[in-house]
Amino acid sequence: MGLQPVRPSLRIPHQGTPPLLVPGTQSPVLLASLGVGLLTLFGLALGSYLVRRSRRPRITLLDPNEKYLLRLLDKTTVNHNTKRFRFALPTGHHVLGLPVGKHVYLSARIDGSLVIRPYTPVTSDEDQGYVDLVIKVYLKGVHPKFPEGGKMSQYLDSLKTGDVVEFRGPSGLLTYAGKGMFSIQPNKKSPPEPRVARKLGMIAGGTGITPMLQLIQAILKDPEDPTQCFLLFANQVALLFSVLGLQSYCVGRD
Repeated sequence: MGLQPVRPSLRIPHQGTPPLLVPGTQSPVLLASLGVGLLTLFGLALGSYLVRRSRRPRITLLDPNEKYLLRLLDKTTVNHNTKRFRFALPTGHHVLGLPVGKHVYLSARIDGSLVIRPYTPVTSDEDQGYVDLVIKVYLKGVHPKFPEGGKMSQYLDSLKTGDVVEFRGPSGLLTYAGKGMFSIQPNKKSPPEPRVARKLGMIAGGTGITPMLQLIQAILKDPEDPTQCFLLFANQVALLFSVLGLQSYCVGRD
């Protein structure tokens, strides 16, 4: 019987995907380390972004055409005919979202009729979780010029804690951007036009000071705003400084 030829044993290499190597090296460990490092940096960046986003105040008035129901938190007496109404925003991290120079509209159905009135808050977007309105209450049968009194002011005065009111805004044709820069619309359909003012003269009476107060507060809060304000204010009681807190912004200002 002849001898059978012996076939050489062949070792077939592994057919899987070869490890990726960093150019110029022969170590897949280095690539894995770089991958872990990049993932760590990405995770830290994402975490930092989410933290900043969570701390950023949320805006309540997102759409000026929508109505937002805000709940009455508190009602305090300022004097014999003026009250301060505090309304809760959706969360403690919300601000109203009202640019300086703008106002809101409050609406309610009173005695079967829709009543809408404009108001300017005495709080700003630095205040989170609530918005305050200082309103003079015109009672029925008190003033001969207003025998029926003020419909909206009496309605607000009748509210109990927890009742809700419809807010809408921002509204208005004027916006203050700071450092004397204004954007003013000639009418609702016109685009805003830039204006610059270094000196502002204002005249106000009673709670009608709130639009001026909003502007004055914004100017006095910014130590780099050189705008000068001149206010002629008339009122029957000491309301301006003691109640609205304007004196706290006047320290160190000429």
